[in-house]
Amino acid sequence: MQLLELERVYKKYNYFFLTFRRSMTEELSKKHKVVFIEDVRRNLVKLAKNLLQSFLVFLKERPSIVIANGGGFVVPFCYIAKLFRKKVIFIESFSRIDKPSVSGKLVYPISDLFLVQWKSLIKFYKKSIYGGSIF
Repeated sequence: MQLLELERVYKKYNYFFLTFRRSMTEELSKKHKVVFIEDVRRNLVKLAKNLLQSFLVFLKERPSIVIANGGGFVVPFCYIAKLFRKKVIFIESFSRIDKPSVSGKLVYPISDLFLVQWKSLIKFYKKSIYGGSIF
């Protein structure tokens, strides 16, 4: 939902959403290009499947920039993008007000731009930029 708020920016480009299957994302796929991958949920088997899927999606889609805003399923895709020297922009979730997400902590070291939606998170991410709320 948060990335949908940025439509005025990404609609000018060839884009796709990478997410896991659920009713809301099924609806999203009716209006946008959506690629479904495994939701990791801190499970090593699912992580392995997600990593393979992410790699195959990356090779097929060849994005020049990855914009992500959380969820463990996106972390492998961000690292694959970085391996291919692509820009990674991470937007810490609006729901993260006073402590960082696991995904944010994992992607922060490789991000080219790291945005937070709450000023209170700057203390955790020293090189982050406060961008205010997406909503």
